[in-house]
Amino acid sequence: MTAEGFLEGRRLQMARGVLLQCIMGGYPPARFYGSDDGDLALVPDPAQIHRLPWSKQPRALAICDADELTGGSSPLSTRGQLKAVIARYAALGLAPVVATELEFFVFAPNTDPTQPFQPPLGLDGRREDGQSAFSISSNNGLRPFFSEVYACMAALGLPRDTFMHEMGVSQFEINLLHGDPLLLADQTLLFKHLLKEVALKHGLTVVCMAKPLAHTPGSSMHIHQSIIEIGSGRNVFSDKAGEPTATFRHFIAGQQAGMADFTALFAPNVNSYQRLCHPYASPNNACWSYDNRAAGLRIPASSPAARRVENRLPGADANPYLAIAASLASGLYGIEHKLEPSEPIQGEFEVPDNLSLPCTLHAALERLKRSQLAKELFGKEFIEGYVASKTMELTSFFDEITPWERRVLAAQA
Repeated sequence: MTAEGFLEGRRLQMARGVLLQCIMGGYPPARFYGSDDGDLALVPDPAQIHRLPWSKQPRALAICDADELTGGSSPLSTRGQLKAVIARYAALGLAPVVATELEFFVFAPNTDPTQPFQPPLGLDGRREDGQSAFSISSNNGLRPFFSEVYACMAALGLPRDTFMHEMGVSQFEINLLHGDPLLLADQTLLFKHLLKEVALKHGLTVVCMAKPLAHTPGSSMHIHQSIIEIGSGRNVFSDKAGEPTATFRHFIAGQQAGMADFTALFAPNVNSYQRLCHPYASPNNACWSYDNRAAGLRIPASSPAARRVENRLPGADANPYLAIAASLASGLYGIEHKLEPSEPIQGEFEVPDNLSLPCTLHAALERLKRSQLAKELFGKEFIEGYVASKTMELTSFFDEITPWERRVLAAQA
């Protein structure tokens, strides 16, 4: 839209079905978004209108809510779904607080998708080989890229906590500061967009796939969650003596109750399960533990005021609005129904059958499709539409034969 049209308050409308557009560009049958495929109104959030600092031509980006023309948020809007979850907390006098940890890879341009990604050439003319985890070295030659990333984050008002080199080849992680869930989802979206745009300026490619490289750790989007009492600001996970509360237990139990049903929301792509099938630091389970990274739900070491639950299932490829909404909605369900969690696990452990999660996109979608909990918390229209869109993507994947199949199976009897 032109700046003049935007400032005049001209309404921007969009076909309802766009909210269910699959990643290849197609749409599920119209029955999933209304046979008429009528319009939605895109209503900009005044707090989320940003001048894009990396663009030479003056441009701005406005994050919008998708509202029905008859009024109210569209049930197909993931941002609207998150706002509805936050409102359910507010009705109980509570406010969730979250932070996201986003991992990503920085690669050289990849013009042939049949070839593996490669790290960029370093200052010494070599490509990184995986020995730089947690290093402070700038030999990878990415300092100009990251300097612009930091400057653009500051210009967009994106506060950062820590930045580090992660365990993968040319893999990095940012921790965004904790705060309001809607704000953190917006910031996560903006940050991923910023990364890709700035990378292009520097002749690089940023990839937020869950598992872009074989034999290499995947990329997660861990979600840290706590709940405060509106007014006092007290963390309701800790009592006055600093001990865990019943609310803390109920929240964990709700997370456990929802993780298998919501796996397709936390791990939304075929590639997501490549990460989860190699579970080091990417646990595919609904176990919980105090400071054990093999558990899907980890309680980090902290002071009582900072007591929180870390959901380690979501990948970097997850929709931040939907992943945060699903995680918080599960916790609230546990609080409202006073659910009790399993016993915490420590050390090496075997996952009980009742705490295992789907390990393929097909299994996850089947679980989501049958879930009454999902339809209760997110509405039948959203769940059925989401499953329909993701099923199209899965079908598209199965329409191709992979190099592994040709290499290994062609010579078999």
